[in-house]
This record gives sequence, C-alpha cells and structure tokens, in this order.
Amino acid sequence: MSRISLRLAAVVLATSLTLAACGGMTKSTTDEGGPIKKLTLIVPADPGGGWDQTARAMQKAMQDEKLAANAQVVNIGGAGGTVGLAKLANEKNPETLMVMGYVMVGAVETNKSSTTLADTTPIARLTEESEIIVVPVDSPYDTVTDLLADAEKKGKGVSIAGGSAGGADHILAGQLYKAQGVDPKDLNYIPYSGGGESVAALLGGKVSAGISGVGEYAEQVKAGKLKALAVSGPEPSDVLPDVPTLKDEGVDVELTNWRGVVAPKSITEAQAQRLSDLVTELHDSAAWKAALKENGWADAFLTGEEFRTFLNDDIKSVRATLREIGLVK
Repeated sequence: MSRISLRLAAVVLATSLTLAACGGMTKSTTDEGGPIKKLTLIVPADPGGGWDQTARAMQKAMQDEKLAANAQVVNIGGAGGTVGLAKLANEKNPETLMVMGYVMVGAVETNKSSTTLADTTPIARLTEESEIIVVPVDSPYDTVTDLLADAEKKGKGVSIAGGSAGGADHILAGQLYKAQGVDPKDLNYIPYSGGGESVAALLGGKVSAGISGVGEYAEQVKAGKLKALAVSGPEPSDVLPDVPTLKDEGVDVELTNWRGVVAPKSITEAQAQRLSDLVTELHDSAAWKAALKENGWADAFLTGEEFRTFLNDDIKSVRATLREIGLVK
C-alpha cells in the first residue's frame, strides 16, 4: 500500500474505534470522567421528609433506568439543611448532588448561615408541590378559618408543627396569620428536622396543627389518622383531590414548595454539565414520570442559566417575605 493509502486506513480505523466507543456511552457521558459511576445524593435533613422522599425517588428512578451505576443517599440533618449545605460546600467529589429547595433558601437567612447557596453550583429545579394544613383527626377544627380564629383568641396557645424554621412551612404559617389579621409574632411554630417527627407530634396530640408538603401527610390523611383542612396551591392536589385550596376557603394565600439539586462549588463546567445531563435523563425517564404521579409532585424542571436566574430571584423574594412576617430583621 502507498503511504497515502496507509494514512487513510489509519484515519478510518481511528474514526471507527471512536464512534464505537461513543456508541457505548450514556447521554450523561462527557470527555471528563465518563459515565457516573457512584453518585452521592446528600439529603440535608433527617429521613422521612420531603427532601428525603425526593432523593430516594431519584435514587430508585436512576437505578431502574440504569442512569448511574450506583447511587447512594446520605442524610445530614440539622439547622434547616445548612449543616448539609456546609458539607456540600467542602465536598471535592464531582459525582455529588444535594437535594434542596424553597426551605433551604429561607433557612440560610433565619440561621444566619455563613455558607449560602452562592457556595454551590446550581444544577436543576425538579418539582413543586402544594403545602397542606392538617390537624389531628379528633381536632375541633374543621376548616382552616376555624384554626385561625382560635389562633387569634389564644395566640401562642395554638401550636403549628412544620419543617425547619424559615422554610416553606414556616413562611406559609406566617402568611396565613397575616392574611387573617392575626399578628405573626403570636405564631407558636414548632420546627422539626424530619417529616416523620412532625407526623408523630400530630398523632400524639402534641401540636394543634401541622403544615408540610402534601406528599408527607397524604398517607395519614387517607388512612383517617389526620384531618386535612386545605392545600396552598392554585388547584386541589391530585393526591388529595377533595381537600379545598386556601382560596376556596376564603384565605387569600397561595404558595408552592419547589425542590431541586445543586452540586459542589468546586466542580468544573464539564463536570457540572455531566450532572446536568444526568438529571435531564432522569427527568425524561418513564420511572421519574411515575414518581411524580405517585407523590403528587408537579413537574417544574429548569436547568442551566434559567435555574440560576430563578434561584437568585427566589432568594430575594424569600428575604423580603421573611422580613415582612418578622422572621428576620
């Protein structure tokens, strides 16, 4: 063969090998690191809450769809998620995602956390969910206005359980009080780091009412162990369609709780894109669509610059709301 022929053959062979190798990669493969081998999903809360539910749904869907060779969930509770946030800020493993959302935006402010969401790499917003107001099944309150009327009379004698201070549950409680003319400073809010703890407090009659995502209380409501008063979204929840919205009950408040994922600040653009590709594959999968339906989560998918812009705007909005209802100065 001539030199030219040999060179052409070499080029063809190299191209064939490259294409063959690419054909065996997943969509989440990049030039840096290949497919995700061992994904760590940090939950900055104790087991049982909404963040934990989200991470475990992600884990199951990724494994069912074979999007990652391995995915492990690690719970790091404390201080409204800011303990887990501090851990993520120092994390060097690029195959790491942390579940977070509206709750953490507020917790950073109320806990005066030295670590903020600016110390992370935003990857994607995944879901949004209505909040739900519930009471023990033997409670005298049959409507949310019953609850608020009693709060106006008894002040701190009415206690409301929810997630971490400054999160969506806490903000919604403050907005409910303000909307009905009850001084938010009279709010006796009892924060729990995990959804399981607030359920136990409600079932044990230790608190007057509870606020959380619909998914956290739905099974107890369906089982007749808790009584649902209202949901906070613009429409009734598909999970509990018979529960009215706050506006249906004459309370002019609307709030949805979103959740998403962020990565360590230290990762490169290529590593961030790799995680974004993985989460996009997850979002597009049949397993994730089934998880959304099962948990009553609305699809609120955003990635890249859109998510970064949304997050920055939400931080400003939450800061303003927290000041308005007196949770921060």
